Amino acid sequence: MMLQSLALPALRRLDPERAHRLALDALSLGFGGRGRAGDDDGLGVTAMGLSFANPIGIAAGFDKDCRVPRALARAGFGFVEAGTVTPLPQAGNPRPRLFRLPEEGAVINRMGFNNQGADRFLARLRRLRAGPALAAPFGANLGINKEGADPPRDYAALVRAMAPLSDYLVINLSSPNTPGLRALQQVEPMCALLSAIADAAPSRPPLLVKLAPDLEDASLEAIVETVVAAGVDGLIVSNTLLARPPGLSGRHAGEAGGLSGRPLRARSTAMLAHVARLAAGRLVLVGCGGIETGADILDKIRAGADLVQLYTRFSIEGPALLPRLKRELRAAMRAAGHATLADARGAALAERTVR
Repeated sequence: MMLQSLALPALRRLDPERAHRLALDALSLGFGGRGRAGDDDGLGVTAMGLSFANPIGIAAGFDKDCRVPRALARAGFGFVEAGTVTPLPQAGNPRPRLFRLPEEGAVINRMGFNNQGADRFLARLRRLRAGPALAAPFGANLGINKEGADPPRDYAALVRAMAPLSDYLVINLSSPNTPGLRALQQVEPMCALLSAIADAAPSRPPLLVKLAPDLEDASLEAIVETVVAAGVDGLIVSNTLLARPPGLSGRHAGEAGGLSGRPLRARSTAMLAHVARLAAGRLVLVGCGGIETGADILDKIRAGADLVQLYTRFSIEGPALLPRLKRELRAAMRAAGHATLADARGAALAERTVR
């Protein structure tokens, strides 16, 4: 933790994308620390038939190419999601494409699914599975290439390839940086690709769909009913935001791309609560967006989340974030009178206190 604390100020002075690469290199060399002690002390979760020592996952986008799942699990995440991976390698959008908004605790990115492609991802995943058991459930986040994509074909092929090696899978329909991708959240194209997945991989691990926070509330009921009817196991709420909240400041505030971090918190939590009411217990829900404290985690769980994910705050604080979040989460649970996370799940829905 001392080394991390010393390194982070230096990394923040670098170009964000270079700093990210160096952080992955450091994790691959074992500099992520160990943060699993006491995880199950009231923080355990069972969902999708899987056991999670704590509810905190790393969101897709941090480890696009499946380089460091073991290091992230060792650092203390309750589950690890790698990707987004596409069938073929692609360079992504032109640089610069990643921007810090330190005053806002936020990031804007227009990366464009830059990754090394499914073959290299799978090769790393096979090596991972050939070694000691991973300390946390592993998920693969799946996307499509910018050019030459056939969504039903490509998502079905990725699910079929990743299914034997993953504990769960995520269909990413919500990145704002791949043209046409978010249109797949409409009912007709979503039905087509979910049907193709069912045909291609009738035996698969749990499947989730990741949604955009820019969706209108009026469209969410149709989406929930579509995924339930298709046998999808859950939803991740939500990806990055295209809209810009009032008062966003900083020299990069006007950059195009998806906004993540603190400014997304209120919208993502309100959307999560709305989806939870619509789903009525039929789907596993993962709350994602704007988590900085243990109290933020509890807010997501009280709004209906079974699990949560984060990325932006981890990029700011590094692995030292995880012990802090777990301490704060336990303290927030005690203050709210919740002995377990199961007691807290959805509590704010009945109270109408989602914030």
